[in-house]
Amino acid sequence: MCWATWPVGVCAQEAGEVRALRQAEAHETVTIPVKITYLEVLPAGYALGGAKRWPLVIFLHGSGERGADLKKVAKHGPPKLVEAGRDFPFILLSPQCPTGQWWDLAALDAWLDEVVRKYRVDADRIYLTGLSMGGYGTWGWAQRVPGRFAAIVPVCGGGDPAQGEKLKGLPVWAFHGDKDTAVPVVRTEEMIAAIKAAGGEPRVTIYPGVAHDSWTEAYATEDVYTWMLSKRRGGAD
Repeated sequence: MCWATWPVGVCAQEAGEVRALRQAEAHETVTIPVKITYLEVLPAGYALGGAKRWPLVIFLHGSGERGADLKKVAKHGPPKLVEAGRDFPFILLSPQCPTGQWWDLAALDAWLDEVVRKYRVDADRIYLTGLSMGGYGTWGWAQRVPGRFAAIVPVCGGGDPAQGEKLKGLPVWAFHGDKDTAVPVVRTEEMIAAIKAAGGEPRVTIYPGVAHDSWTEAYATEDVYTWMLSKRRGGAD
């Protein structure tokens, strides 16, 4: 269970008073429980316990995998590879976004707080990746708290180029297909250009002739995982 807070406005109407529109505000917050369900894959050796802290990879799915059926989350990306028999040397957690909603970055950040408490996570080796809607979520979450992640891998998504400077010190490897009509490749190109303009050194792979499904090849690239796991929060490899 994660928690998020929102400001609340209150306007009371007394019986018999003249009805008029007016602005009112209150300086309280309400606390609303937000349930986040997710797929969990633990690496070989984790169950043995001990003091070892493990890298964590968070995968954000695309819009087609929203809902209440966690099996949908394994349709693409690292969870799909695990179902096919792939073993990863890290904790893999894949939250599911509810039907009709977008990634709630505040709720995800609170969920990650809980994850770090629950699992034996190396807080300096938390990696974030996602495709399409999850690619947008990856850019957006990293821009919200850039110091939280060791590296990000956004696939066929987009972010806010005006906030590119926030990511100049964060290792980024972005992927996109140049024939993508669902999320135009310019969305990735704008982010890469903004980070470079701020002094960062992001990596980008543009697949020629590939439409929206750039994720199949991206997540099949062994170097992606080697590259991610070589990064530590704060810039040390």
